[in-house]
Amino acid sequence: MPSQFSMPSFSVPGIEAVIATTRHSYPKHFHTQFGIGLIISGAQKSLSGRGLVEAGSGDIITVNPGEVHDGRPMGEGPRSWRMLYLEPELIAQATSELGTGKLSGSEFSLPVLSDNRVASCFHSLFSCITQPQPGSPLAQEQSLFLLLARLFHHREPMVTMPTLRLAQQRLDDDPATPVSLGELSQLCGISCYQLIRSFQQTIGITPHAYLIQRRIQLARRLIANGTSLAESAVAAGFADQSHMTRQFTRTLGISPGLYARRLRQC
Repeated sequence: MPSQFSMPSFSVPGIEAVIATTRHSYPKHFHTQFGIGLIISGAQKSLSGRGLVEAGSGDIITVNPGEVHDGRPMGEGPRSWRMLYLEPELIAQATSELGTGKLSGSEFSLPVLSDNRVASCFHSLFSCITQPQPGSPLAQEQSLFLLLARLFHHREPMVTMPTLRLAQQRLDDDPATPVSLGELSQLCGISCYQLIRSFQQTIGITPHAYLIQRRIQLARRLIANGTSLAESAVAAGFADQSHMTRQFTRTLGISPGLYARRLRQC
């Protein structure tokens, strides 16, 4: 099988994405960015300053800036992986929010992890920034913080509902207008990661998932009042009608078009 290598195009500053399937053996080299990857199939072996690394399907691999390492396949077949390369400045900003210290003290300690929760967080971030219609800034920020918090083993005290109410009220009052994680955390006077964890623990879903639910509810009311599907999608804050359709159908089990037709039959 010939090597396959692609870099999905997207506009998220400070992040590069790579998708690869190859039997190529990489010589010793290093990156100036932090690297986080997921082995999709096959297995690979590499040697770095953190020791010998053997990673198979489902494993998370990490690399720190300036860390010299190589890479070669294990077995006869190729290995496939997805990688995200993050600029140190982006990691510095995120770890500052997480309270893990200055950039000089922020390094990935484990070169390989077998952790389904970390893999799920990686999938969410990778999909959020590389899909044809990238997720909202709120979704991207949220996915990044959740992934880095698990990789840096970060924990923060939970906060109660009264503290979260301002963020929830902002999402309730104006779901159609884009909002950032920073804006919501400032409203509550807590860190971004504290907002995500406490919101999920207290309300049951993350801030972004809650925003999507509010947008679906708004779109449902608009459609029920006779607004066209395309106009409802824009008015509810979705990128376009297809985005609304996916979220609407996933949540309610019925497409917006079918929902509108059923209402007309009543």
